[in-house]
Amino acid sequence: MATAQTDTGRSNQKKRTRTAIVDAARGLIGTGSEVTMPEVARVALVSEATAYRYFPDLPSLIGEALAGVWPDPVDALGPVADSRDPVERIAFACEFLLRGTQARQGGVRAMMAATIVRPDTANMRPGIRFGLIDHALAPLAATLGETDPAAFTQLKRGLAVVMAADALFTLTDQCGLTPDEAITSAVGTAKTLTEAAVRAATKAAEAQEAQEG
Repeated sequence: MATAQTDTGRSNQKKRTRTAIVDAARGLIGTGSEVTMPEVARVALVSEATAYRYFPDLPSLIGEALAGVWPDPVDALGPVADSRDPVERIAFACEFLLRGTQARQGGVRAMMAATIVRPDTANMRPGIRFGLIDHALAPLAATLGETDPAAFTQLKRGLAVVMAADALFTLTDQCGLTPDEAITSAVGTAKTLTEAAVRAATKAAEAQEAQEG
């Protein structure tokens, strides 16, 4: 009986320690501060060695800390849920994503830095943009997605390049834009790509109607 109670106590302590480490990482990410394993350990009041016993590397810790922080695409695009305009929807999605990225840039930069030198760990990056893009472009799925699947896929790929932390940090760090300017620039590009796709889908539909008529 005593052994069972001891095991339960240890198990609960491990859960509390793990939670403390994740909460510390999440708190640092939320402030936009630099996220490192030593700093997370300091905030969590554990040793760095202890933090590494629970998480073998920084990406795995950040990945867990970010889990659940971002809303799902349906909730994220709630303000434009009634819109059937893919341009309006993608503009909202792009701004939502990049403002969230800017707010959490400490964790995002740390994740990018840790995974870019280890391509095998790239799948640990959350990939929030892909769900947002799919949901934002839902009105095009039955038009462009049916008439020209290749063009629809290429649009999604183009948007994935624009709606990305890499793009945001390139505009701020290397082009010298403020975060607001960078986000406005990226949103404009996302809209331009989507508008071109909408025009193509409209022309294709008109051409088909003309042939049928």
